[in-house]
Amino acid sequence: VQLVESGGGSVQSGGSLRLSCAGSGDNYSRYYMGWFRQAAGKEREGVATIDRAGTTTYADSVKGRFTISQDNAKNTLYLQMNSLVPEDTAMYYCAARPASYSAPPTRLSPLYYSNWGQGTQVTVSS
Repeated sequence: VQLVESGGGSVQSGGSLRLSCAGSGDNYSRYYMGWFRQAAGKEREGVATIDRAGTTTYADSVKGRFTISQDNAKNTLYLQMNSLVPEDTAMYYCAARPASYSAPPTRLSPLYYSNWGQGTQVTVSS
């Protein structure tokens, strides 16, 4: 599956953004899906993931503020981000892992995802 992110931008602290990830070439229902981010000078980290059953996993730093969802009919993954803080500034990537593989042992680890988009930049100013 090919992935293309959109929806990034610059917002002030406390603001909101909604990221989208459009897929082509296969249906999202056949994949574990996730959002990851990489800030300048830091390693890529997991933000939120969702599996075919709709089970979600969130990083502690975004719980209660971010919501991951997907529309299989539109083959689109979303990340609703509220109450943004400067520490959320990063390049955000969506990623997929074929569901024919076993469930990733650590759902938020980028190591277990094989398909990646090009990323969309999110900048939060104080």
